[in-house]
Amino acid sequence: MCKEDILGVDKIFLTKGLNTQKNKHTCLIKMAKEKPIINVAFVGHVDHGKSTTIGRLMFDSGALPQQELDKLKAIAAEHGKAGFEFAYVMDKFKEERERGVTIDLSYQKFPTNKFEVTIIDAPGHKDFIKNMITGASQADAAFLCVAAAEGVQPQTKEHSWLLRTMGVSQVAVVVNKMDTVEYKEDAYKQVKEDVSKILKQAGFKTEEMAFIPASGLKGDNVVNKSTNMPWYKGPTIREQFDLFSQPEKPTQLPLRMPLQDVYDITGIGTVPVGKIETGVMKIGQKVIVIPGRSGTGIAGEVRTIEMHHEQLKEAEAGDNVGINIRGVGKKDVARGDVVCDASQPATMAEEFIAQIAVIDHPTVIAKGYTPVFHIHTAQVPCQFVELIEKTSPDGTKTPSPDFLKTGDLAKVRIKPIGNLVLETQATNPHMARFAIRDAGKTVSAGVCIEITPKKI
Repeated sequence: MCKEDILGVDKIFLTKGLNTQKNKHTCLIKMAKEKPIINVAFVGHVDHGKSTTIGRLMFDSGALPQQELDKLKAIAAEHGKAGFEFAYVMDKFKEERERGVTIDLSYQKFPTNKFEVTIIDAPGHKDFIKNMITGASQADAAFLCVAAAEGVQPQTKEHSWLLRTMGVSQVAVVVNKMDTVEYKEDAYKQVKEDVSKILKQAGFKTEEMAFIPASGLKGDNVVNKSTNMPWYKGPTIREQFDLFSQPEKPTQLPLRMPLQDVYDITGIGTVPVGKIETGVMKIGQKVIVIPGRSGTGIAGEVRTIEMHHEQLKEAEAGDNVGINIRGVGKKDVARGDVVCDASQPATMAEEFIAQIAVIDHPTVIAKGYTPVFHIHTAQVPCQFVELIEKTSPDGTKTPSPDFLKTGDLAKVRIKPIGNLVLETQATNPHMARFAIRDAGKTVSAGVCIEITPKKI
């Protein structure tokens, strides 16, 4: 059950005057028995048909009524965008989400045989990485859309690296707009070959990956099998949703809960809130919040756990919770701190070695560069102290390069300017990923592979 669902339940009960624990509890139990939720992102170069494909998916599966589509057709015609009605579907959802109507409209459940799917439309890499940084729309799987006529474009490459860097390992490719190349198999094969090279460079195994020839506009292989491409025997986009694996909750890893905010609530006291990234949290559990105001961590014991007005005895990875910790006051902790199991705390980094991909930098990155790193909920300036090795887009490796530019992959040594809780990819991948932002945009993304712990 996701955060948006429960917030939506609250809004429904408040609107109808039924906001009682009994009614809400009954509804929550019902929702908890639904199919597992999977978050799926549609990514790819601008104008490669992502939104149109999603709109077609919604319409052909019955999630978008004909009368709603007719309204969108009229709106598209008014804007001189005839034929864009499917592309307007996700815009419509966004507009409704901004109005605060959560459960019924903005996240209409898209049910498949196996999952309740939440679709994330990522119109450009800036929006996508922003969502990834905040953790608001953590994708479990993704469709990479590539237009058949245009093929691989700059954002195709960026999104491939971004998906890999951010830990999205399940990817299917939609070779879209097949109607523009007369549904020819040769055009499909060429795009498949080109995209495979890009995905392999990013570290994906493409042998078992689905490459689906489709037309979002015409509806070929979206929900219904296409009669225009008898040569294709694989799944439709809708069928592919159920071929993704159910995301595993990393409950076997030690407790890690990065704090998003800290409240002072009358009658309860200090309530840090956040999403449990890994592990399990239980009432009475001994924890340590790192780094805390002191910079050396503050110890305490979990007194209460609450998730959307329900008191819990325990919560696990994926849950958004508010907690009260005995011994921890409002001035002791802040956003970016991490609640850890006291017996297995995370590390603070004196310095670390990372593997990064330079996504979009206006000039070059050299030793001494000090941008802001976004790691879980923390934002900490960090300095590049050594460029160890770079790999150019053509695969050429250069030890100790003078600088890095857009498109380069590199192994670098980084020194945080301040306290930073971080773990390696091998120890806990959920606490190892980061994005680098500078002058209002994302310039790079990466993962930590080695850490020199800070002495406390």
